[in-house]
Amino acid sequence: MNVFLVLAHPEPQSFNGALFDTAARALAAQGHTVATSDLYRMRFDPVSDRRNFTTVKDAEVLKLQVEEAWASESGGFAPDIEAELRKLEACDVLILQFPLWWFGLPAIMKGWVDRVLAMGRTYGFGHIYDSGKFRGKRAMLSLTTGGPMPAYEKGGFNGDMDAILRPIQRGVLQFVGFDVLAPQIHYGPVRVDAATRQAWLAEWERRLATIAEEPAIAVGPY
Repeated sequence: MNVFLVLAHPEPQSFNGALFDTAARALAAQGHTVATSDLYRMRFDPVSDRRNFTTVKDAEVLKLQVEEAWASESGGFAPDIEAELRKLEACDVLILQFPLWWFGLPAIMKGWVDRVLAMGRTYGFGHIYDSGKFRGKRAMLSLTTGGPMPAYEKGGFNGDMDAILRPIQRGVLQFVGFDVLAPQIHYGPVRVDAATRQAWLAEWERRLATIAEEPAIAVGPY
């Protein structure tokens, strides 16, 4: 199985970094092929503009979807985007690792989504949701929060975590055809001791041992 891990955290020694490293090591030890993108260490540029392309469809007005569709036809993506697209297209499972910031993806990972999930190459022209380009592949979110679990339950002061994640799980992953696995959520790792964090890493590794057989969850439309 080919697994693609994408990390968005500025500190390699963070708990997100530890989750990313644990996943990469454990999956490789199981015999899976692991591709990685550590966005901060790569200095990935999240700004989407004409630098996404080596081709030009309309030099007068920039319409990103038009340029993406043309680049998809003509092999015109910039080398950094093409490299990410190839890792994405090769994977059987995509895992996005990130801290939940302002109820969403960190800017660098949102920029990765904006630039890499290009029209024509990853969606569009009848290829969305059940007919998406990544149909038959699976994706999951692995994330951390600042607050404790009760804050993200129904009736909690931050609101329902399922609702918070729906724009990503439905509006990004399912939109391009991925089946979605249950998110791996670690609530408030800064609020617990080192022994608890180590136990969480061991639990994560155990889950990854059976990820090839894990069923998708129902996210559904809004």
